[in-house]
Amino acid sequence: MQTPGDLDFSRRGVLAGGASVAAVTVVPSGAVAAPGKAAAPAPPTAMVAFDVNGTRRELELDTRTTLLDALREHLQLTGTKKGCDHGQCGACTVIVDGRRINSCLTLAVMHDGESITTIEGLGTPDKMHPMQDAFVEHDGYQCGYCTPGQICSAVAVLDEIKAGIPSHVTADLTKAPKLTASEMRERMSGNICRCGAYSNIIDAMTDVAGVKA
Repeated sequence: MQTPGDLDFSRRGVLAGGASVAAVTVVPSGAVAAPGKAAAPAPPTAMVAFDVNGTRRELELDTRTTLLDALREHLQLTGTKKGCDHGQCGACTVIVDGRRINSCLTLAVMHDGESITTIEGLGTPDKMHPMQDAFVEHDGYQCGYCTPGQICSAVAVLDEIKAGIPSHVTADLTKAPKLTASEMRERMSGNICRCGAYSNIIDAMTDVAGVKA
């Protein structure tokens, strides 16, 4: 039969034993890897060269770097915005070899040797692209975060229609699509504007296209 003294000793023993285990398992913040344990390998890199807004740029990048991050973080072209980072909002739209793409969904190394145009390459404050002028004229933006992607996409959309590339709303695939509001709305549907400036964006595109929507 246990006496109160035995029980008290047992409690002290448990507490002391627990403290000693905790002391042994604490790892100093500056501890290094155990001898013989290999350090994590450095991520693979690759040289990438492309023309950005008419200028030849060469970068050594982690092969996992997206085109968006290469433009923003390595070339400081921050006009291209990171919105959802999942290809769902269109804020990161740029033009690559004449075609618009979501730069967050593609790796920089996939575009070696190609020509890339960002919003900075379309126009400058003292010499704006006609689409930029039209967005100002028709209030095609409010907060402005999606605007660079909207403008890049709008420029490419008009070129797509002129090139005869059909969309889901093109009525007759045997004929060239027309510059209509429905065509422009469908093609711009991947560019999201949380402020809801959609009708003004179509007005701006219509103005640049020189047609009556």
